[in-house]
Parts: sequence; C-alpha cells; structure tokens
Amino acid sequence: MPTERNFLKMVLTFITRQQSLSMLFILLIMWIVLAFLSPYFLTINNIFEITLQSAVIALIAAGESFVIFSGGIDLSVGSVFAFSAIIGGLGLMATQNIFFSLLASLGGGLFAGFCNGAAIIKLKIPPFVATLGMMGIARGLALILSRGIPIYGLPRGYMWIGQGRVLGVVPVPTIIVLVLFTVMFFVLRNTRFGRFTYALGSNAEATRLSGVKIPPVMLGIYMISGAFASVAAVIESARLGTMQPASGSGYELLAIGSVFIGGASIYGGEGNIFASLIGALIVTTIRNGLNILGVSAFYQYVVNGLIIIFAVAADQSRRAR
Repeated sequence: MPTERNFLKMVLTFITRQQSLSMLFILLIMWIVLAFLSPYFLTINNIFEITLQSAVIALIAAGESFVIFSGGIDLSVGSVFAFSAIIGGLGLMATQNIFFSLLASLGGGLFAGFCNGAAIIKLKIPPFVATLGMMGIARGLALILSRGIPIYGLPRGYMWIGQGRVLGVVPVPTIIVLVLFTVMFFVLRNTRFGRFTYALGSNAEATRLSGVKIPPVMLGIYMISGAFASVAAVIESARLGTMQPASGSGYELLAIGSVFIGGASIYGGEGNIFASLIGALIVTTIRNGLNILGVSAFYQYVVNGLIIIFAVAADQSRRAR
C-alpha cells in the first residue's frame, strides 16, 4: 500500500509540475462533470461541435503562441481577423475565384503581421503598443473597405471549408487545425527558426550576441501570427456564410488566454503549441457547457477573465517553487 501511495503521489506531483498535463487533466474532469450535469454534453455530435467551435480560437492561439514564446504579445489578431476576412471577401466579389480570395485573405494577414514586426524592429516600439495600434488600424480598414456592410453570397465551394465534413463525420476545420498544429509543432521543435523563437523569449540580448539575426526572426513570428488570424477568418467566414467587418472582436483575449492556460510563460521562452490547443478546448468547453446548462452568455466573459488570471497565477506559483 505505501508503494502504491508513493507511486500515486509521484504521478500527481509530475502532473501538477507540468502545466500542460495539468490543463489536460482539468479538461478531462470538466468533460466528466459536464457529462453528469447534461446528458447532451458527452455525445459524438457535441464533441465534434466543440472541436468545430474551438477551431477559430485555436488557430489564432497557434499564431499567438509564437509571439508569446518569443516574449511578445499580439493584441491585433482580432482586428487582423476582420481585416483579412474583408480583403478576401472583396477579392472574391471582384473575381468570383475562391483560390484568389484565400490568397487575398492570407496576404492581408501576412501584411498586417509584417507591419507589426517592422514597427517593433524599426521604430523600437514595444510589442504591446505596436499591436495595440494595429488593432485600431486593421479594424478601421475593415470598416472603411467594406463601408461597414457585411459581405454575403459566398459560393458553396468556399463554405465547404467551414461547413464540410470528411466522411460525413469529422468537420473540415478540425482536420485543418490538427494538420496546422502538427506542422507548427515540428517547426518549433525541429527548425532553427523555432529554436530562435524560444531563445528570443529566454534572453533576447544573449540571442543577439550569439550571432542570431533577430529582425528576420521577429518579422517571421509576427507574420505567422497574422497568417493564422487570416486562416481563422476564412474558416469562420465559410462557417457563417458571411464576412463581417465587426467580426473577431474580443478574440485576442480568448487566444491569449488559451496560450496562457496551456502553460506558456508570460515572460516567454517556454511553452508547447499543443498545450495552447488544450487551452482553446478548455475555453470552448466552458462556453459550450454554460450554453447547454442555460447560463447567460454574459457570465462567459467573467469566467474567461478569471481563467486567464488563474492560469498566469499558476505559472507564477510554479516559477516560485
């Protein structure tokens, strides 16, 4: 019996020290509790619905992960989300070509990310201020270019990206999320760019003195963040069948919260992109669970804010040990 207790204690200690594992454990407990509270929660359809709802926030969180791992922050992703959606929508209306529209959306996200990176590098502006400025610029451009009017009439082929299901079961956005997270996990763990991203967050000055050219790495990080915001915009536009200039409002908080919930350090230098995916699933599970239980949507903002605070507090506590 003492041996079994010691083993259980070792397992629990290991889980609590690894915040990503802790959050996975919490996610599983949340699913079990919600399954007892509602018979509709733990059904195949609802689980796939959670993955579908998570896709947009998870993709924005993937790009945000690169920024936070490097010690920065990107507050503009919600507005870049709307900007790239409108750019893609205007491209689609002008050409009726889905491929051109997708490229236009991606180009809009990359351009916004490039501007963020350039402002931080050339103008020596802190990431918080540079991306805060881009938040206003991108939102304004989305409203100006669309004249504040949503774009409707998307072709069926475009909407398949957000509404289609592989083999009639698995949502297409879920497949896109799994593929892109796997690719980005490989990039972070097995490429020089990925190692430089973590190094920047650990100690930017030491990284520079070791011969790493920081400007191109920084530009790449913020362009990835913008690109993922544009991919998320395509999926949501295809899912809803419209491109809204006011879309994406508040998504930056959900994405940043997902990354911190996944165990990334607020100081940069550590984190796991798949843990950010778990963070996005937790955020979405809470929203889904509260909806099923009939709790007012207003409480979701309160709960999400509390989760971010507790996630960062857990990181601080872990560092203090």
